[in-house]
Amino acid sequence: MKLKPGFVLREILEEWMVMPVGEPSTRFPYMISLNETGAGLWKQLQVDTTEPALVEWLTGEYDVTREVAQADVARFLADARAKGVLDE
Repeated sequence: MKLKPGFVLREILEEWMVMPVGEPSTRFPYMISLNETGAGLWKQLQVDTTEPALVEWLTGEYDVTREVAQADVARFLADARAKGVLDE
């Protein structure tokens, strides 16, 4: 899975924002606010990856247990799917 094209991640005044550009902006007329962890997961999804790979990245980047990382990644992916930004 990876992100659909047409979304850019920007840091604005120490806040991470995802904005649609081009055609996606006609069907996705709002921005997504992310924390640092969410921004990191977003960056990982810019190339084709898997849920287990995201969990591995999260446990390597932050001091969290595998169980916490799995729950966080699952929640992030569920939200991304609900917003329609994942290409699976």
